[in-house]
Order: sequence, then C-alpha cells, then structure tokens
Amino acid sequence: MTPFEPRRKKKKSFSMDWMVVISIAILFSLVIRLFLYEPFDVIGSSMQPTLQSGDFVIVNKWIYRFEQPQRGDVVVFHALEEKDYIKRVIALPGEKVEMRNGQLMINGKVILEPYLPSTTPTDDFEEQTVPEGSLFVLGDNRQNSRDSRDPDLGAVSMDELVGRVDFVYWPFTRWKMLN
Repeated sequence: MTPFEPRRKKKKSFSMDWMVVISIAILFSLVIRLFLYEPFDVIGSSMQPTLQSGDFVIVNKWIYRFEQPQRGDVVVFHALEEKDYIKRVIALPGEKVEMRNGQLMINGKVILEPYLPSTTPTDDFEEQTVPEGSLFVLGDNRQNSRDSRDPDLGAVSMDELVGRVDFVYWPFTRWKMLN
C-alpha cells in the first residue's frame, strides 16, 4: 500500500458526495417547477398596468388543489393556439356577469375593481352566465385584451388553469406581491 492510496479514496468519496448533492438539488428543483411553482414571462400589454410586457412572474401551481379561485385573482391558463394567457378572474361559476355603462355588474350588483385605474375604459357587453366549472376572465387593459368577451375564447374551464400569479420578480424595480 502506498502513502497516496487513502487520499485517492478520499477524493473519490468527496467527488461522489458532490454528485449526489447536485443530483438531489436538480431533482428537487424539477419537482418544485412541475408541481409547485413555475416562472412565466408576460408577453403583451393585456394586463397593464398591473403587469407589463417583459415582467417575470411566479405562478403558484398547487394553490387551486386546496382552494377555489377567487374574484380578483390573476391566473395563468392554457388558451387558444397552444399558448398560456394571463388574465384576472372576474366572475365565478354560476354568476351572471355584464358590463353596463362602463361598470362591472355581477348578479345585478355593481362590483368595484380597486386594481384598475378609475379611468380604465371598458366596452359594455351583454349579461352572460358563467358555466359551472369555468371562470370569466378579463385583462386589466380592457381595450387591448383577448379574454372571455371573445366568443372564440369564452369562459375558461378550471381544468385549463395552470395556477395563480403570486408575485412579479423581474425586473427588480417592479417587484411586488399580487395576492
């Protein structure tokens, strides 16, 4: 036995330990991304002023396994053209929603939207009943948003939800919690 043999074994053990640590870290991050949280980038202006094109957000993918979506939640969902959209939940299953004289009405009552500037124009639309298992969603930039008002998109099935947007993490100057 040479004096260097124990040192080689120690080096091999050290290298193997690091490979195990790195493998566990990769596995852990994959599980987090697949089941718990996922980063998304905002493309387009449909959620201005809340979200800007180029913002990066973290989507909570597990929250709706334990609770139902709430009015006002900003959500990501699978939409048309195999794209994901980011919109705000406006009406819940079974509710009647309409826009009358620029005011949001749910089940005949005016609903305040504190997340929008008071000058946000919204075109009126006829009363619609949100189907069971679906949500009525709108972009915050009502004049430039493809949302549930579009007959091709309509109410969004809860099965299509990816999750709830919890916060903006990039750019740092726009960091904020949404829920």
